[in-house]
Amino acid sequence: MKRKSLSSFYVSLGFLFTAVVLKAVESAKGKYAHMLFNELFEDYSNALIPVEDTDKVLNVTLQITLSQIKDMDERNQILSLYLWIRQSWYDAYLKWDKDKYDGLDSIRIPSNLVWRPDIVLYNKADDDFSEPVNTNVVLRYDGKITWDAPAITKSSCVVDVSYFPFDSQQCNLTFGSWTYNGNQVDIINSLDSGDLSDFVEDVEWEIHGMPAVKNVITYGCCSEPYPDVTFTLILKRKSSFYIFNLLLPCILISFLAPLGFYLPADSGEKVSLGVTILLALTVFQLMVAEIMPPSENVPLIGKYYIATMTMITASTALTIIIMNLHHCGSEAKPVPQWARVVILDYMSKIFFVYDVGENCTSPKRGKEEEQRLEGDDGCQMRHKEVRSPLSNRNDDCNLKEKVNGNLNQSYGVHGKNVRETVSCCSCYKMLIKNIEYIANCVRDHKANRAKGIEWKKVAKVMDRFFMWIFFIMVFFMSVLIIGKAA
Repeated sequence: MKRKSLSSFYVSLGFLFTAVVLKAVESAKGKYAHMLFNELFEDYSNALIPVEDTDKVLNVTLQITLSQIKDMDERNQILSLYLWIRQSWYDAYLKWDKDKYDGLDSIRIPSNLVWRPDIVLYNKADDDFSEPVNTNVVLRYDGKITWDAPAITKSSCVVDVSYFPFDSQQCNLTFGSWTYNGNQVDIINSLDSGDLSDFVEDVEWEIHGMPAVKNVITYGCCSEPYPDVTFTLILKRKSSFYIFNLLLPCILISFLAPLGFYLPADSGEKVSLGVTILLALTVFQLMVAEIMPPSENVPLIGKYYIATMTMITASTALTIIIMNLHHCGSEAKPVPQWARVVILDYMSKIFFVYDVGENCTSPKRGKEEEQRLEGDDGCQMRHKEVRSPLSNRNDDCNLKEKVNGNLNQSYGVHGKNVRETVSCCSCYKMLIKNIEYIANCVRDHKANRAKGIEWKKVAKVMDRFFMWIFFIMVFFMSVLIIGKAA
């Protein structure tokens, strides 16, 4: 037990001794840091560029790390990013011998105490012109200064929405010195692209790269060159949200438009369906217009909406014309001969359109047609049966009149039976005239009714024809927009 207690005592004593030594070292380093700071900044000025020879160029290394895409305002063409900006350069007046200060190789001091390059974002689109974040800089013994500062930037970005919502965007971030030219301060990009290792996944955009290019530009105002580093952010939109909320409803509504031709004309809802679909598409068009910038480039989905609305407008106009054909009554002109041949004979068979009131899926159509023909023959036979006795009686009356006339001329006798026979024959003649008048009226009525049925059949055939035409148009329009997206 004593040995265990002694061993634990020695271990505790060792830890205590280590802590005391580390604290003493830290205290010593803190002491040397204060001493170093006071000596470095005793005669230092952060107003002038820190080079011993003004003919020499100060190289500033720039590195951009993209952390997050905060917002992409397509309407105002502004891209908001959260960046980490790292700048490093050598200050000729902030060097020391680390052995003289107990091996102290770096210190961290506020950035406003040292000279900083005035590197700004050229295409900034923010109203706030505040100073950079006043974070600390890391100062090394050889004079190298590293300044890491977070920044939320708003830059202008030319947005091309021609293929929205399947579009890709390229936004430039151009960094350069605002007052120093290339003969004083030169900017060097440390990497060939922006750092994307710490990027937070965005819900709307995919990052396909951030290449960096150095440019040296001579502006019209000055003869000196001005270098800058341009980072091109390549974005690809995630289109799932817009497909399910804007494109898919439009496609489904578009496929409803041709069904208006299949709707029976007597329902009275054909025109109402077309107008309702047109209003629904107008709402979606307004939603897209609120998102997109007011430019001359019409987005792909906007073109699809316009084409669909034009198609629905045409279908509604054709529906009104076809309804007028459907409601042509007995007073209308007969169906022209070319329409009989083309529409009633050929197109009706192609589109499986039968007589009005018949069901194309009914297997009893042939039997019903035979019964109808038999019924017409029966009516004609009954009509003949009705007329034959009257005709016989009429012939009998004529024969009796002739016989009685001969008898009267021969004998000159006028009897009671003769007068009764003459009055009976006149009644039969009047009855025959009335029946013939009724038969003519029925025949005219059937002819007029057949004329109206023919116009209804013409309208039905045209409905089927335009229904398939518009179905094909909607299908090819949908395939076209999907192909454009691919």
